[in-house]
Amino acid sequence: MSMTVGDFLVERLYEWGVRRIYGYPGDGINGVFGALNRAQGKIRFIQARHEEMAAFMACAHAKFTGELGVCIATSGPGASHLVTGLYDARMDHMPVLAISGQQARAALGGHYQQELDLVSLFKDVAGAFVQQASVPAQVRHLLDRAVRTAVGERRVTALILPNDLQDMEYTAPRHKHGTVHSGVGYRKPSVVPYEEDLRKAAEILNAGKKVAILVGAGALHATDEVIAIAEKLGAGVAKALLGKAAVPDDLPWVTGTIGLLGTEPSDNLMAGCDTLLMIGSGFPYAEFLPPEGQARGVQIDIQADMLSLRYPMEVSLHGDSVDTLRALLPLIEEKTDRAWRKKIEHWRERWDRTLEKRALVAAKPINPQRVTFELSPRLPERAIITCDSGSCANWFARDIQIRRGMMCSLSGGLASMGAAVPYAIAAKFCHPERPVVALVGDGAMQMNNMAELITVAKYWRTWANGTWICAVYNNRDLNQVTWEQRVMEGDPKFEASQDIPDVPYHLFAESIGLKGILVLHEDDVATAWETALAAERPVLIEFRTDPDVPPLPPHIKLEQAKKFASTLRQGDPNERGIVVETAKQVLSTLLPGHRTDKE
Repeated sequence: MSMTVGDFLVERLYEWGVRRIYGYPGDGINGVFGALNRAQGKIRFIQARHEEMAAFMACAHAKFTGELGVCIATSGPGASHLVTGLYDARMDHMPVLAISGQQARAALGGHYQQELDLVSLFKDVAGAFVQQASVPAQVRHLLDRAVRTAVGERRVTALILPNDLQDMEYTAPRHKHGTVHSGVGYRKPSVVPYEEDLRKAAEILNAGKKVAILVGAGALHATDEVIAIAEKLGAGVAKALLGKAAVPDDLPWVTGTIGLLGTEPSDNLMAGCDTLLMIGSGFPYAEFLPPEGQARGVQIDIQADMLSLRYPMEVSLHGDSVDTLRALLPLIEEKTDRAWRKKIEHWRERWDRTLEKRALVAAKPINPQRVTFELSPRLPERAIITCDSGSCANWFARDIQIRRGMMCSLSGGLASMGAAVPYAIAAKFCHPERPVVALVGDGAMQMNNMAELITVAKYWRTWANGTWICAVYNNRDLNQVTWEQRVMEGDPKFEASQDIPDVPYHLFAESIGLKGILVLHEDDVATAWETALAAERPVLIEFRTDPDVPPLPPHIKLEQAKKFASTLRQGDPNERGIVVETAKQVLSTLLPGHRTDKE
C-alpha cells in the first residue's frame, strides 16, 4: 500500500522524536488523523475540548519536558482557535509546532467555506516559519525546517496542509533543479561567551559589595550553577515568576518572586544592591529593578535580542546559562564580608513571618492566602504546580515554597487567563507519575477551564497515578482586575464587568466522575488539601474565598495609596469589606499575635 502525505507526516514527526500531539479533529485535517490512526499509537493523540486549550497544552509540554510541543487543528475556525495558545508559547520562548488543515487547493481564492488566509493569520505568532504546502514532495523539507526552527530558535512555527494534499500519494523530491532534500536531526550547541567577556563580567561581579541576582525561566536548568555563584558572591537571589522553580525557596538568601506579585525582600534586594546579575530573565517591569545608574550590570541570556533590554548592562553574555555560569565561576572570587548576605537573610526571615500572619488573618469566608499557605508544606516531592492569571497568581507567587525537584509554570509573557488546567493536563501526560496541582480563579474556570475537566475525566485512568488537583478560588469576582481598577485607576469596582455567576464547581466535577470538595471555612482548608492529595482520582476543591482581601504590593507607593483613596471617595460597592480586610492585612504585621479576631 502506498504512503500518503499524511502517513509521511506522521512517520517524519516520529523520526523527529514526537510522541504526543494535542488537538481537535475536523474534515480539513482528516487525512492526517487517518494517518495517526494507521500508525497504531506510534504518536499518541490527546483530544482537548477546544483548540486553544490544545495549543496551551503544547506550550506546557515544551515547558515541562524541554521537547517540541505539537498541536493540530482543522482549517478555518480550528486554526484560528489555536492562536491564543500559540501566542503563549511565543511570548515565553517555547518551541511549538502548529499543524493546520486547509481547504482543497483548487478551491483556494474562491471564498470557500472555512477558507482563511492561514499564512497571514499565523504570520505574526509563527513568523519564524510558516508555510502552506502545495505538492507532496514539498512536505518533507517544510516539516523538517519547521521542527528545526522551532527547537533551534525556541520559536513557534506552523505548517498548513490543504485537505486534498493530505490524501495524495507521497513522493520524495526528485534529484533535479528546483527541489530541496532535507534531513532529520538537531542537537543544541554549547553556547559560551568569549573569555574576554567572561573576565569583564567577573571583574564587575568581584568589585560589587552588594550583589543581587535575578533568575528567570532561562535558569531553570542551572540550579546548581546559580547556587554556586550566589554563594561565592554572597548574593541574594530574586526570581521572575517563570523562574520560580530555578532555585529552591528553602535557601535563606532566596528572596522569592519580584514585581507587583513579588515579595518585600526582593524589593529590598533590588533597591539596595550595587551590582545586578540577570540570568535567563526577561522580567519586563523596570520600576522593580534598580534605578538606572545605581547598579553595575551583567546579564546572561541565550537570546541576543533579550540582552541589555530591561536594564543597561555593562557586560552582556550571550550564552546558555549553565555553560556560561560554569565558565564564569572559576573567575569569581569568594567574598569574605557577609554583611550583605546577613541583611538579605534577615529580610527573608521577617517576610516569612509576615506571610504567615497575613495568611492566618480571618476573612469572610476564607482568606485566599490561606489556601496556598496550607498547600505549600503539604506538597509532595516532585510536585508540579500550575497557576492561572488573576489574583490566584499573587498567592502562588508568594505563598508556594518551591523545593528542589518541583516544577511550576503559568502563562508568563502573555498572562492569559485559562492556561492553568490545560497546563496541568499536559504536565500529567508528560510526567504521569508526578502529582499535579492547578490553581485557578473562578473567572478562568468559567471562561474555558471547566470544559477541560472533561478531558481529565476522559484520560485520568491512563495515568500512572490519579493525583491531579484543581483548586478553584470562588469569590464571584474577576478579582485581579477589580483591584487594578481600584489601585491603578482609582475607580470603584464596576459590578457590571466584575461580578460573575456563582457556580457549584465541585458538583460539576462530581457529575463527570471526578471527586468534588466544597470548603466554606478556613479551618477546613488544610484537611481538604490532605484529602485531595490522598485521593485515588482527580479532585476539584472549591474554596469560597473573600474577594475583599487585597493583593498588597511589596511596598505601597504613594500613587497607589492616592488611587485607593480616590476609589473610597467615589464609593466602592464593597467599601466596608475592602477597608476592613485591607486594614487587617496591614495591621497583621504590626500588631502582636497570630491573627485578628473573627467578626
